[in-house]
Amino acid sequence: MRGGLTVPTVDFDGVTIAYEIIGSGRPWVITPGGRFSKDTPGVRQLAGALAAQGQQVLIWDRPNTGASSVEFSGPSESEMQSDHLAKLLVAVDMAPAVIMGGSGGARVSLLTAANHPEVAQRLAMLWISGGVYGLMTLAIVYCGESIRAAWSGGMEAVVELPEWAEVLERNRSNRERFLQMDAREFIATLERWMLVYCPDPGIAVPGLPVEQARAVRVPTLIFRSGASDPHHTRATSEHLHALITGSRLVEPPWGDSEWNERSRASREGEGFLFERWPLLAPQLLEFANA
Repeated sequence: MRGGLTVPTVDFDGVTIAYEIIGSGRPWVITPGGRFSKDTPGVRQLAGALAAQGQQVLIWDRPNTGASSVEFSGPSESEMQSDHLAKLLVAVDMAPAVIMGGSGGARVSLLTAANHPEVAQRLAMLWISGGVYGLMTLAIVYCGESIRAAWSGGMEAVVELPEWAEVLERNRSNRERFLQMDAREFIATLERWMLVYCPDPGIAVPGLPVEQARAVRVPTLIFRSGASDPHHTRATSEHLHALITGSRLVEPPWGDSEWNERSRASREGEGFLFERWPLLAPQLLEFANA
């Protein structure tokens, strides 16, 4: 429930996806990073800023986030989520859309455009994860604790992890989904997902080979990462710009240390990672209207 109203959902082969649509006009979708939900401060506010300029914006909880189902299938978590995004856009009659995301959401957005070009009108990305340290950190953050818990205490230990608290609270069926999983199969899936984050010069972003990135033809906007950001290296954003024909590389509407400052504020309970995303609206709209 949000504000006394039931959030809309769709179901794809037993996987429930929670979403909301804000405004009317040209279709957009915004995908945040991490395992953060659509209700994380900054996401809805960016959608509202775009909607105020005559755009229709989809915000959604990816599988394993928010009020959606947990799901452990596919070659990688991001690819599984991108497949569900493509189906969601079709289901809500918003394809093709301007697909926009940051951090993990940038990866999901790029994989959606690359693997499902029919649903992508344009593509915009910021905070694209990369670099040895950045990628190996993601492998541990997304998979490490769940693997450790499953090894030591089975799925009963996994559901006690703080990282799954939100999805268990907001979608009560997720506890049973977890407990019905075979622990060994769960571990094998997460180890497969971990391997995708291993740095490889032939991979543009986890799950997307360089040659497939070069084949992306949708108009693309890339916000250049800060030189001080070890998780989303500037080299990664510039490399993707070089790979995607005709892409535009632009400076974001904030200083070099934005990610570091937002991360620190989030850790200390003084702010949120995406709270300043509404500042992106003018550049996003200019790109969409070009």
